[in-house]
Amino acid sequence: MNRLVDRWPKLSIELRDALTAEDEAGLARSVDSLEVVQPCGCGDDFCQSFYTADPPDGAYGPGHRNALLDPPWTGMLILDVVDDEIVYVEVLDRPPLD
Repeated sequence: MNRLVDRWPKLSIELRDALTAEDEAGLARSVDSLEVVQPCGCGDDFCQSFYTADPPDGAYGPGHRNALLDPPWTGMLILDVVDDEIVYVEVLDRPPLD
């Protein structure tokens, strides 16, 4: 595993800024400590999503919510959050991660 901020510094800034704009200060503060656990694995060429925690066996269950953010690109940025921790970052239709 490696930290998101080390692997994709620009995306880390974009994610932190998008969270701050949505009044998600607690999640924004957690960005620097997020680990990239594994890629999504769907194989779609428009998807660069990744897990920041081990993938669930089935649905996430209680304590799960989605955070739809406004990214600085034309695609989508959606988070899966469980018990106020980011567990999955959905990155769609974005130029290559950096």
